[in-house]
Amino acid sequence: MEIALVIGLLLVAIFLFATEKFSVDVVTIGVLVILCIFGIVTPSEAFAGFSSDFMIILASIFVISAALSETGLLDIIGSQLIKRFKSPRIFVGYTMLITAVFSAFMNNTTITALVTGPVVGIARKLSVSPSKVLIPVAYASILGGTCTLIGTSTNVAVSGYIASVGMEELHFFEIFFIGLILTTVGIVFMLIFWRKLLPDYKEAGYTEEYNIKQYLSEIVIPEGSELVGQTAFTSGLAEWNVRIIKIIRGKKEIIPNSSTLLDEKDILLVECKMDDLIKVKEAVGMAVRADTMVKDEIQSDQVRLMEVLVTPGSPLINKTLKDIKFRQNYDVVVLAIHRYEGMVSQKIGNLRIKMGDVLLVQGTEEATEAIKNLPEFSVMGDFKVDLFKKRKGIFAAIVFLVAILLGSLNILPLSVSFLAAALVIVVSGAIRVERAYAIINWQLLILIGGMSALGTAMENSGASEFLANNIIHLLGDFGVMWVMAGFVVLVIILTQPMSNAAAALVVLPVAIQAAEMLQVDPRSFAIAIMLGASVSLITPFEPSCILVYGPGKYKFIDFIKAGLPLTVILTIIILLLVPVFWPL
Repeated sequence: MEIALVIGLLLVAIFLFATEKFSVDVVTIGVLVILCIFGIVTPSEAFAGFSSDFMIILASIFVISAALSETGLLDIIGSQLIKRFKSPRIFVGYTMLITAVFSAFMNNTTITALVTGPVVGIARKLSVSPSKVLIPVAYASILGGTCTLIGTSTNVAVSGYIASVGMEELHFFEIFFIGLILTTVGIVFMLIFWRKLLPDYKEAGYTEEYNIKQYLSEIVIPEGSELVGQTAFTSGLAEWNVRIIKIIRGKKEIIPNSSTLLDEKDILLVECKMDDLIKVKEAVGMAVRADTMVKDEIQSDQVRLMEVLVTPGSPLINKTLKDIKFRQNYDVVVLAIHRYEGMVSQKIGNLRIKMGDVLLVQGTEEATEAIKNLPEFSVMGDFKVDLFKKRKGIFAAIVFLVAILLGSLNILPLSVSFLAAALVIVVSGAIRVERAYAIINWQLLILIGGMSALGTAMENSGASEFLANNIIHLLGDFGVMWVMAGFVVLVIILTQPMSNAAAALVVLPVAIQAAEMLQVDPRSFAIAIMLGASVSLITPFEPSCILVYGPGKYKFIDFIKAGLPLTVILTIIILLLVPVFWPL
């Protein structure tokens, strides 16, 4: 009964993770509650994962990575290094190398967000489609994380789990050499096949590319209109879904902001649907000019268009443009949103923003320049950072390096050294306390902590032994290597609907049980599963891939074409080398 319940809960959780009907943290907490109600785990066992020191390591890494990002240090280092080469092939290889190096020590999603903007800007200057470069960047960030303990949350979670069941935890650089081999193979593979495997999506003009279906027109405010004296953003026009893009007052052109007042005889360049334009004409009595505006007038000397990528930890995530009063707060208007699942062109104001969305924004040169230094966006171009923040960035980098040194040499426990580094960085002012709490991916922490408890439930109920027996019965006659291969393939399959860390934690209890039955080292199985979870590149559900999906204008099949053969090659390497580095 208990075995059936635990396996059933696991299948339901996988289904809910894949469909995203509920957020992953809600699903995880629901699983924990059910396990406790049925007595499969005790409350202390259910919440033991949340008190583990690997949770402290993960949270600290989020804070440190955010500080290095928001001070602009990585922007400057990355953009300067990437600009050094002009040959497209060398540019791709060098960009992958730089991305992988950074990802070995920082959150790979953060690195991808940082690198995407400069890479797109330089690719355009080299007349190379961003679609030829961004998948290699995402893959490099994922593979670079296999080189150190802190490279990915999966590594930290697996290390914490094996320590909790009595095995030796991973050392900081224990997986460096095999990670280096995997990363090198990934870079070489992409350099050889990037022209054939990656799509070449030519960039269109802004208006064609984002499929702006609103009409651009001019309307005139007549004398005595009720609109006179109203602010541009809160006027009666807003009730009719009419966006004021520009105000022409005599010979003067005004880009409206939250304090701009409307006046008699103002000519308004507006954007709205034809039905709304007709309603405005009838209801407000406004004069509508006969000719609509041409596309060239959308962008002029006074008005700028810019693409911005929504980065991890952005306060915009899961909120609508109306919720955050986007136009009032940023003095720019969002004309369109590009999302990795496909084009979004309707009801933009009511759409909940997701990480990886690309916003086409429009505003004055001053307003668009101001956005470039905001941490919630990654601009598809160059970056500007002031000297004061760079100094704090250098200080944060030094503190981070000291923490790595203290932890890797076992002078201090890794959790203590990283927590101390995060504390010093916050106290130094490199990142605000409020921002430090906001940047931590609490959903991921809850997911990892909860999945650890599910592993305990599988052991308590006998589900892990039941599944291990069946896998050994199926593959055991072929030898130990085939059993390990079966678990690695299983975790790769599970990483498609689930997060890499969650998939690894689900498979680990079964794999460890199987290894013990076969009388081989379960730690070798655990490391193989951990690496397998980190080289799953088949679909774009990995956060790093989601971030490049929009800017690259990719389709789902593009990731399968590039990622499937590379995943197969890397899986074979893992199966061949893990027994060499960690004998069975």
